[in-house]
Amino acid sequence: MKSLLFSISAVWFIVACSQPSKQAAYPQELFRSEELVITQVSENTYIHTSYLQTTDFGKVACNGLVITGGREAFVFDTPTDDMSSAALIEWLEGSANFKIKGVLPTHFHKDCWGGLPVFESRGIPSYASHQTIKLAADNNFVQPQHGFADSLLLDVGGEIILAKHFGEGHTEDNVIVYFPGEDILFGGCLIKELGAQKGFLGDANVQEWSTTVERIRNRFSEVKVVVPGHGAFGDAGLLDYTIDLFRTRHFGEGRFQTAD
Repeated sequence: MKSLLFSISAVWFIVACSQPSKQAAYPQELFRSEELVITQVSENTYIHTSYLQTTDFGKVACNGLVITGGREAFVFDTPTDDMSSAALIEWLEGSANFKIKGVLPTHFHKDCWGGLPVFESRGIPSYASHQTIKLAADNNFVQPQHGFADSLLLDVGGEIILAKHFGEGHTEDNVIVYFPGEDILFGGCLIKELGAQKGFLGDANVQEWSTTVERIRNRFSEVKVVVPGHGAFGDAGLLDYTIDLFRTRHFGEGRFQTAD
């Protein structure tokens, strides 16, 4: 009997130790085509990466986020064009069997906005800040259906998600997304990957950029995963890197931006 119990215990120990944790399985690439890559980074969170051909920076990889709860999903930033957006919708609704509850561009630039007409043609509700909707109208872009002022709380299958504007930076309207259930923050183009340059500044407020990210850093001091608008995701070090990249200095009563 003792020998049998020992054998059962030994088998249980081997099996238990051989089972990988869910966390150890991530990141995991789940889908890849020429126009779209989908990578799972936690139990309920996926990064979608599509591509934008630009004059100044060549072909640029652009990140968005999908957060799920139950069998529902919410998309933050669309892929860059109709084809990649259709591919994301078809994967979420088909292969992954999620119901897409809505889509929210984090600012008005094409790299997070380009596929919005495809979402709306499929009857998927769209949301954005009032600032973003105004800038979309000013630039003759498709306008999201539902607006919010400073922040928006979303319920996705019982998971609560916050979208909030903390100040100007990459654009005047840039909002970030925080998923407290997994301590994941999507910074969009407001947050830079480690080692990145400043990038496109045509609509930026470089004087306020660091201050805005400092507010985010202070608010979400325990964040575990940070996803930038372009490049590799990481931890809170991406917030610190972005703060330093755009840090301004004060001399007397004047204010001077550090050299690029």
